[in-house]
Amino acid sequence: MPAHEIAPSRRRRPAYRRRLRSRIILSFVLLGFGLTTLFAIATQWTRNRVEDALVEDLMNRNIEEAARQFRNDPSNPQFAVDQIRAFVYTPEKFELVKINRPEWYALSDGITSITGTDEAGNPLSYKLAVRKTPDAWFFLAYDMTRASRGEAQFNRAIYGSVALFSLFSLLVGWWAASRVMSPVTELAQRLRRSGRSADPEGLSSYFAEDEVGELAKALDDYAERLTDVVKRDREFNADVSHELRTPLAVIRGASELLLAKPELDDKTRARLQRVQRAEQQCTDLISALLLLSRNERGHGAADVGKLAEQLLDAHRTQLGGKPLTLRMEGAAGQVIVDAPDAAVTVALSNLIGNAVKYTQQGEVVVRLDDNAVEVIDSGPGLSVEDAARLFERGYRGSHAEHTQGGGIGLSIVRRLCVLYGWRVRVVPGQERGVIATLTFGV
Repeated sequence: MPAHEIAPSRRRRPAYRRRLRSRIILSFVLLGFGLTTLFAIATQWTRNRVEDALVEDLMNRNIEEAARQFRNDPSNPQFAVDQIRAFVYTPEKFELVKINRPEWYALSDGITSITGTDEAGNPLSYKLAVRKTPDAWFFLAYDMTRASRGEAQFNRAIYGSVALFSLFSLLVGWWAASRVMSPVTELAQRLRRSGRSADPEGLSSYFAEDEVGELAKALDDYAERLTDVVKRDREFNADVSHELRTPLAVIRGASELLLAKPELDDKTRARLQRVQRAEQQCTDLISALLLLSRNERGHGAADVGKLAEQLLDAHRTQLGGKPLTLRMEGAAGQVIVDAPDAAVTVALSNLIGNAVKYTQQGEVVVRLDDNAVEVIDSGPGLSVEDAARLFERGYRGSHAEHTQGGGIGLSIVRRLCVLYGWRVRVVPGQERGVIATLTFGV
């Protein structure tokens, strides 16, 4: 069911992750973590490549030397090596390799990394160089267990370095963000305090000649121009209100004098009463617009029931024979609002006026409730597009083709609700028509 509601706006504090300070800190942390991680990966890769190259070069040199010595003296299979266990098998012992060391038997020439456990069940890791000739098989085993332990220690050191440098980046980012954002935060605080004053103070004098200072100058210039605009607008509204009140007072006085004459016929009296009601509507509208222009709440004790009954009486005289019943459910004094009569009258007049305008037959009911008033009509209802744009200034609904009006009435109601903290809600009726609810207070 489409509906539209206008309520007082409430600003939410932006989430911490969306603040510029947090983004600067996060950037430093990510930068430090990324650079440290890349450095750690590069260091680990370089270490492994260099270590493997050195070990393989050592093993290749030793196995080449062993083969050379065996060719020179086949009767002596022993040869000297550095940091390596060497094994040589003559052809009659090839089958012993298959039995005792089956993992070696199937290997071809080259260097292979082998992991496993020793006789005691401890982890064992070594590189094995293999050189097989028809005359002998040569095996060189390079124990990598200590190297693996050293690599594990090296990895722990690398991980610790990444964590340490990430923490350091966090601290640096926090310090940098504080230094960078300090003038921006101060500018925001001063701007917030200045916004509460009718005559905002200059901001640029408190900041250095940097980017923040340029921003402060721009804000000073904007505030000055905005203050001039607001001042001219308020002066214009005050002048217009003052100038309009005089002819309206003349109209009121003249209509009262004419209505006091007993010889008036009924048609003339009805026309004078209509002029009198129009004058009162203009006066109320001027008062409401003046409150909106000054952005200040007027006070009073407006009787919603009494004002609603007066508005219904005024509209009854303007039906022009349209088969429409106007009635009120509730009594005067039931709902009292802390606001001038003019503000409540303007808000109710627009809601009741729209209901009467768009309802061709049936009834319009004004129902008083606890701290609220409902205007219920039996008109054509509310479309989805109308519900979405109902309170836009200048918008006239899809059923307004043959009606007069500039589409600003509900816009004024919306502004009054924002000013006084009221709530207006417009929804389609259960079967047809529209239900407009004005709630005084939240």
